[in-house]
Amino acid sequence: METISAPVKTDWQTPYEKGNGNQTVTYADCIAWYQKLDKEYAQIKIREYGKTDVGKPLHLVVFSPEKVFDPDKIRKHNKRILFIQNGIHPGEPEGIDASMMLLRDLLQKPEWKQQLQNLVIIVVPVYNVDGMLNRNSGTRANQDGPESYGFRGNARNLDLNRDYIKTESGNAKAFQEIFQEWQPDIFVETHTSNGADYQYVMTLIATQKDKLQPVLGQYLEAEMLPHLYAEMEKAGFPMIPYVNSKEETPESGIVDFLESPRYSTGYAALFNTIGFMPETHMLKPYKQRVESTYKLLEIYIKLVNRDADKIGKLRAQAWAETLKQKNFPLNWKPNEQKSVQIPFKGYEAGYKKSEVSGADRLYYDRTKPFTRNITYFNTYEPNVTVSRPEAYIIPQAWPEVIERLKRNGIAVQQLKNDRVLPVDSYYITGFESFPRPFEGHYLHYNVKLRTEKQNWQFFEGDYVVFTDQQHVRYVIETLEPQASDSFFAWNFFDAILGRKEYFSPYIFEDTAAELLQKNPELKAALEKGKTENPELKNNPQAQLEFIYQRSEHYENTHMRYPIVRVENAAELRQFLK
Repeated sequence: METISAPVKTDWQTPYEKGNGNQTVTYADCIAWYQKLDKEYAQIKIREYGKTDVGKPLHLVVFSPEKVFDPDKIRKHNKRILFIQNGIHPGEPEGIDASMMLLRDLLQKPEWKQQLQNLVIIVVPVYNVDGMLNRNSGTRANQDGPESYGFRGNARNLDLNRDYIKTESGNAKAFQEIFQEWQPDIFVETHTSNGADYQYVMTLIATQKDKLQPVLGQYLEAEMLPHLYAEMEKAGFPMIPYVNSKEETPESGIVDFLESPRYSTGYAALFNTIGFMPETHMLKPYKQRVESTYKLLEIYIKLVNRDADKIGKLRAQAWAETLKQKNFPLNWKPNEQKSVQIPFKGYEAGYKKSEVSGADRLYYDRTKPFTRNITYFNTYEPNVTVSRPEAYIIPQAWPEVIERLKRNGIAVQQLKNDRVLPVDSYYITGFESFPRPFEGHYLHYNVKLRTEKQNWQFFEGDYVVFTDQQHVRYVIETLEPQASDSFFAWNFFDAILGRKEYFSPYIFEDTAAELLQKNPELKAALEKGKTENPELKNNPQAQLEFIYQRSEHYENTHMRYPIVRVENAAELRQFLK
């Protein structure tokens, strides 16, 4: 890498470095600083993508040691792409400040030259631009610094780390454009943790190993994570997996955080990208948190550069395995029979009377540090799995689904004529919903289905998505309604959950009687129902409803999922534009 010496007159100290160790850069100063870096160094380019919800563009800083800024050419040169994203929660700004210093040092310190031959680094300096502009000193009530910082919600008050599938924010749309254009090999998003008190400055969420293609999961578990932990120990920042306590305190054991596709690293895993969320500890001084983040990002860069060829080959193998995969997990559960013991540096927990309520309250005693083994539950197994169809058909009445598929690199085709086609159709037979809105949605879960073979009327322009394509996992985990972060789960199709036609009982009484006379099987089913269910027996309206729902008068679109599966799509291709 050619190193260009900065003019002596240029002050390359960041606002963080000029402060007292407890201050973070403002949005305006951050972007201005990167623009100055872009102007001064040929290895840096700053680009704009889309518009965030506050009306500002999302910036991407590209550091290419060989001054190649076309992602296709970068991949052809067999370079790995490391994607670092900061400020999704701007009250957690360590990565914002650490990345500014790190990129400068990569450019200016000669010792980095041999560590940057096999990769290109892309950085989103601030993802939640909206929240960073909403600067305050009070909303992170539990956190030790910095003095002022941004707010967790964006301009629409969305938590952007729940928006990677529903994609309601301009921020998320711009992110997906970046992700699909650059197709990173490794993704790192910087955070600060809440939760228990302990001795560590840095904790780490990695993509849950069991959710990755096995070749990537094995590499992550056997090589990447041991290296990251060992190097952070050497650097003076011993690290622990994210402290997601099984019960109230870590001594009960910690459970590997399951980042479903609504989260950044869960989204990345759909595209065979290994993801990480470094989580510094909120109760440590801000200076320590920035320094530990800087050091961990350094270690990622050296590791990706060292293993560039291996990572490339493993990802190629993972894509090949994905294309051959027949069954896809949709939901996961922890296997509590499989765990490991790990050393944990904590503080003794206890209880004392609350000065507010008088009840017992939890506290941690920092005068009583300890190191002892705790249980780490780090194995998950699928609890819902679906077979892969050859295609899905999506009526054009759902353009918001098509738009998201296209933005995520999914190839879609359209029918060239109106046509009746045999398909497998889902009916929603049961689901639960959160009683309060979650990120603006009454999220559905525990979805139950019935499948029927039907002939559907489709129309010219309706969309077909074949599953013999690289990004099939995104297709399946968004279109299959049982998936934890499917479009159905996020309320895209709630219109199907309500009936559109009803009956007047005094008129339908005669129709129901006639139906029972003509259909002995229906009459037997009603009698059986009344025998087994006293509520049905004693409710005349419920009996009419029972008959109505089993008659030709009942609408077949009620609870019918609008996206269908085609198990054998050989003939379907001839009907496409």
